[in-house]
Amino acid sequence: MKLRKLSLRTRIFIAMILLVLVASILIVTVAIKQYSEETHEYHKQRLEQKEYAIRRHLHNIIKETSYPVVTDKVALIFKDEIYRVSDVHSLQINLFDLDGTLLISSKASFSNDTIQKCISTDILNEISNKAARRHIEKSQENGETFQSSYTYLTDQKFKPLAILNLPYLENDDFLSKELNEFLERISYTYLFVLFIAIFIAFLLSKYITKSLKTISDKMSTTRLEMRNEKIEIDDTSEEISALVSAYNSMIDELAESAIKLARSEREQAWREMAKQVAHEVKNPLTPMRLTVQNFQRKFDPNDPNIYNKVEEYSNTLIQQIDTMSAIASAFSNFAKMPAQQSENLNVVKIIKLALEIFNEDYIVFSADDDEIIAKFDRTQLIRVVTNLVKNSVQAISDNPAPQVLVHVGTEENRVFITVTDNGVGVSEANRVKIFEPKFTTKTSGMGLGLAMVKNIVETYNGTIDFTSEVGVGTVFKVTFPKI
Repeated sequence: MKLRKLSLRTRIFIAMILLVLVASILIVTVAIKQYSEETHEYHKQRLEQKEYAIRRHLHNIIKETSYPVVTDKVALIFKDEIYRVSDVHSLQINLFDLDGTLLISSKASFSNDTIQKCISTDILNEISNKAARRHIEKSQENGETFQSSYTYLTDQKFKPLAILNLPYLENDDFLSKELNEFLERISYTYLFVLFIAIFIAFLLSKYITKSLKTISDKMSTTRLEMRNEKIEIDDTSEEISALVSAYNSMIDELAESAIKLARSEREQAWREMAKQVAHEVKNPLTPMRLTVQNFQRKFDPNDPNIYNKVEEYSNTLIQQIDTMSAIASAFSNFAKMPAQQSENLNVVKIIKLALEIFNEDYIVFSADDDEIIAKFDRTQLIRVVTNLVKNSVQAISDNPAPQVLVHVGTEENRVFITVTDNGVGVSEANRVKIFEPKFTTKTSGMGLGLAMVKNIVETYNGTIDFTSEVGVGTVFKVTFPKI
């Protein structure tokens, strides 16, 4: 999983835990490194102290010897004393002549494998060239580390008498034990700290993201068409406060924009409605005007057919007046919201009743059950069915084998009504407009039928949708709750 896909809370939590772990690893690493350096320094200083003490001890022996203090007599001078000095200082002592040949050793018996008989030329050069006249050599034997110091042993006049070699074993058992105990204690401590850090990181990440979660939830429910609540968060950071203030300002602007948009849409709708009403009313007024003008020009009281002509003109006027009355009724019905009636209806029975006004044999009705009970207004349900069926009948007028199938059924707690026809279908361009008022593809009618059906269905918390294929047919589906 990529880090950027993790939530902010998870990333904060992981970052804090990693911070504690990295800090713990760094501290342990530094502690081990410090231990190594201190161990090295400890062995270095201890060897120097041993060397200084042994050299003083050997100088005291040289002062008290009765042998001539020369290199050839070194083995005799320290014949017995070298063992006592080695025991006192708990360190093996080897003495070489100035050419690097072994003269005497505190080791009682030795072989070529355990003690070096000669000093290498490189070591002799190092001793003679260094100002301190001292050389340290490290070696590994049988898994153990040795430091061997080489330095000159001088007589009372500080003239080199022999080369003193002290093999020193770096025994880290005690120090390693101390380090292990230290690491064990610090491991327990860091484990405890880690648990505390996890708990604190959990609380802190939750606290940091709590405000952001609140803002996110509010933003996800923000809608233009509804009243949105402002965010109220106390005791938060400056950055979150600025974000909340920006969101609340946006809500105020959104509410103002929604009001302006709703007002604009209402005004536009009324303008469109007024234009449509004016257009529909003007249609019958024109023939009425022409009829009256024609009557005025041709009126002759002495005409023997005057009564027939008056009746003809009257019928024309009455027909146009009826048309205007139908227009007014259609718009009145569309503008009037249907009242919700808590009336338990047998939807199957009401739909059968609505279909009785259609005498066509190609209209076929079917139902899943003989009785489907739902709460709906009887008159409005009839209006819905008749408008849908009428729309389908008009769509199949040119089909030589027309067919309209009306079906009612239930799915879960909802009732559905489908009206299927094999008419011309709805083109892609007209699909988005089909439920709009005044939209129609027919030469007659005002395009209010489907808009009125949608208005009624949505009033009862229902939905209406359709599927259509040009040249194949259309299926309208209405669903609404039973209760």
